[in-house]
Amino acid sequence: MVFEERLEAHRVELTAHCYRMLACAAEAEDAVQETFVRAWKNADRFDERKARLRTWLYRIATNVCLDMTRSVQRRALAMDLGPSGGPLGAPLDAAAFVQPIPDRLALPDPAELAAERETIRLAFVAALQALPPRQRAVLILREVLCWTAEETAALLDTSPAAVNSALQRARAAMSARRPSNEIDEDLLERYVKAFTAYDVDGLVSLLHEDATMSMPPFAWWLSGREAIRAALLGAGGACAGDRLVRTAANGSAAFAQYRDGKAFGLVVLDVRDGLIASTTTYLDPSLFALFGLPMNPGTPSRM
Repeated sequence: MVFEERLEAHRVELTAHCYRMLACAAEAEDAVQETFVRAWKNADRFDERKARLRTWLYRIATNVCLDMTRSVQRRALAMDLGPSGGPLGAPLDAAAFVQPIPDRLALPDPAELAAERETIRLAFVAALQALPPRQRAVLILREVLCWTAEETAALLDTSPAAVNSALQRARAAMSARRPSNEIDEDLLERYVKAFTAYDVDGLVSLLHEDATMSMPPFAWWLSGREAIRAALLGAGGACAGDRLVRTAANGSAAFAQYRDGKAFGLVVLDVRDGLIASTTTYLDPSLFALFGLPMNPGTPSRM
């Protein structure tokens, strides 16, 4: 196999790694491309007797991401930016938010999906962003990729003791963030039916008591069934007649939302214990191209 093909074989897992570090699909793809450029330029220095190609690429990719984090702001979810409720306010720059990523870019063989999808959930990736970059890298390498302390220390040019210390601090910071459960197809079917009929009570019945709703690029967000119900009723049927088309983002169920036959937003759901724990609607039609979704479909399918 030629060197370029060997690099390409690692694209998906490296994209997932860079996405966990950077919380943006476009930046993750840029980081992987830069990783491949650096690998190609230094191919004559790579010694397979000393390290596997995969290990070498992760070392390059991690350093690329650490370099990139020095020049970008921390990305977050709306829930991390302020209290719930209040006025909608002005939209923020997209760089303020954790951005979604299509499953096809970040998830490997379907047989491995269950384990992998939890590590690219929006809440998990957002929690990672709250960690200092090197601590973030340690947690990903140790907890997600299952590297040893010695391997991680070698990659980050530090000691195993320092790695273990960083890991302990990262675990403590992440302890409150729990992964979501498997996608529930019956729940999603009921969600689509209630959404397209603008059945507010039907929608609210599918939510956890402490469910959240947010709409990047606005920092505004809501917490709790009753607050969400009031907002939906107060919107005066704004979403009535909208259509949903199924897609997949961050290992979660997601939908392209179309209004008047035009791209409107990307809805990402997190499900926990058979109910919807959060809905994040990215009001950014430019994301549709990333997900391979049409901007102006004739009559979008509801599922």
